Amino acid sequence: MTRVLVVEDDPQLVRALVINLQARRYGVDPAPDGTTALRIAAARQPDVVLLDLGLPDMDGTDVIRALRGWSRVPILVLSARRASDEKVAALDAGADDYITKPFSMDELLARLRAAVRRTDDVPLAPEATLVMTDGFTIDLLAKKATRAGHDVRLTPTEWHLLEILITNPGRLITQKHLLAEVWGVNQSNKTNYLRVYMAQLRRKLEADPAHPRYLITEPGMGYRFES
Repeated sequence: MTRVLVVEDDPQLVRALVINLQARRYGVDPAPDGTTALRIAAARQPDVVLLDLGLPDMDGTDVIRALRGWSRVPILVLSARRASDEKVAALDAGADDYITKPFSMDELLARLRAAVRRTDDVPLAPEATLVMTDGFTIDLLAKKATRAGHDVRLTPTEWHLLEILITNPGRLITQKHLLAEVWGVNQSNKTNYLRVYMAQLRRKLEADPAHPRYLITEPGMGYRFES
């Protein structure tokens, strides 16, 4: 049974989450504050954490940092905070996804299933770095991209961006992280770089660049690769 740690101080929301998760055969451990959450996480080793940021005893980002000190458990933030800088702070602290309240239960369950699938996936061995989609194929080792049977020429910068995204399938990678990795920490505010290069990647790899299937933008936060 997949165990979900629900860190939330709103009793009505906790009740709704517990009912919906248990109905789908998830095991659920509720925690009303950060201290309890960290204690339960250490004792129960959950498979996924659903985390509110506005906790009564500490900020949710502190819970994320504490968990990341010893665990790679997927963390899905559930928060009413809508400011981009707060979302990015949670993601940079180590959260895997960010869902803004109010949210639909169907969306939450879909994101939860995706997080579980990612942890179930066996990591690729260094010699088996072939990523195949219905639209294109990427050979990371050979640094070769093909689409519809034809080679696609990518610049070194495009390759670097693409490698970061496709080696973290489904995970939201923040603009700040991508800029620091590809252009250096001094360029972390040059979000226009990302828009230009992501547009180029979509034009080269996506069947419909205006409505991408694989290279997804999360406005104000970052990008993700959906396999």
